Amino acid sequence: MTTAAADAGLIGPNAITRIAQVLPAWRGTAWAAELFERAGLARHWRQPPEQMVHEDEVRALHAALRQALPAGEAAAVSRAAGRATADYLLGHRIPRAVQHLLKCLPAPAAARLLLKAITAHAWTFVGSGEFGVAWPRGRRARGAAEVELQIRRNPLCRGQRSGVPACDYYAATFERLFQVLVHAGARVQETACEACGDDACRFELRW
Repeated sequence: MTTAAADAGLIGPNAITRIAQVLPAWRGTAWAAELFERAGLARHWRQPPEQMVHEDEVRALHAALRQALPAGEAAAVSRAAGRATADYLLGHRIPRAVQHLLKCLPAPAAARLLLKAITAHAWTFVGSGEFGVAWPRGRRARGAAEVELQIRRNPLCRGQRSGVPACDYYAATFERLFQVLVHAGARVQETACEACGDDACRFELRW
């Protein structure tokens, strides 16, 4: 199932439904509906998807958002959608017992367990892309408070060009999950992006 979904380039619907959830607060419902229509996804506005969607649809929506809004505003909408995605996962996908366990553990141990779970389920948000984690060499055993998350062949960046990192949606999703489950001071910053011509989208996670 997971391999087939990844090979088919399928992504969980949150990357679309959470944009629909937060966007009206910026420009109103009519403007949000028009954006979905511009992206060729009017049907998803009328009936939010509940099953996996093709990564091309997700890319079309996020690209339309960046084209329609000033860079700072588009980033803010994407980050709000990312936080809403994390809240959905916390409310519906991550078992309460697991959340309680992570919150009770020291941050380094909780981070390792959470990243293991994220990696196992990465197919749900990177589609045909590849997710990886790089711990600073020689520091993992000492409980390093920094980790690099990587997405290669990022479906949201494919064919896109940007002068600044464009994966605010992913960054905010990761950040919110780590703030709730690992450390309240967790921060995630995208330091490289395939839309900028880099070899991978890289996110620096610190707490």
